[in-house]
Amino acid sequence: MAQEFDQLTDNVNDIKSLFHTLNQTLENIEKRLTRLEKMDSIEHRVEVNQIDLSDIKESLQRIEETHNNEIQHINRRLDSHLIKIAKIEEEMIIFKSK
Repeated sequence: MAQEFDQLTDNVNDIKSLFHTLNQTLENIEKRLTRLEKMDSIEHRVEVNQIDLSDIKESLQRIEETHNNEIQHINRRLDSHLIKIAKIEEEMIIFKSK
């Protein structure tokens, strides 16, 4: 009977030890999950910021292209006006010399 009681006590102690180990394992898992949640949150913010920055960059490039096109158009118009002015000046000089 004493031997059975000792065996039962050993079994209870083993079960207590297993529960303790299980609790430690669960605590470790919870800590890791918490860290992962924080990482996911940080990664999400980084991704959102990257998307925002990409959108801003694309918008700036579109604005720059639009302005470049406008500036090129204005430059072409100015060049054509300067050519017209130069031709008129040339004609005036020829006319005065006659």
